[in-house]
Amino acid sequence: MGVKQVVALFVCTSLLMWALPLWLLYAFNNKLVPGSQELSSSSLTLWSGLLAVLSVNLVIVGYIFLALREKPSVHSPDPAFLSRAKASISDKKKDPSRGASSSPQTSESSSGKKSN
Repeated sequence: MGVKQVVALFVCTSLLMWALPLWLLYAFNNKLVPGSQELSSSSLTLWSGLLAVLSVNLVIVGYIFLALREKPSVHSPDPAFLSRAKASISDKKKDPSRGASSSPQTSESSSGKKSN
């Protein structure tokens, strides 16, 4: 997928996550959903809120599903970087002291005790 397609998918998903729950809340509260006329006020609030939350979760699952189906792009590393990295590794194998920073201190010298 190209960058434009990814951005378009993200924008559409974001709009759905915003608009779908609001539409469900509006539809329930204005008795546009069949059967919502018989519900009490508290049941109407409960069902509309529950369906709004579920709708957001369904949109998120759909977005994740589409993201997982996307084919990964093949990335090839910079050849100059690879040659420097391989040379660095082979140098460390030949001369292990080159990779060490400073000489390690003994536990006695680091604790401040002097040996006699």
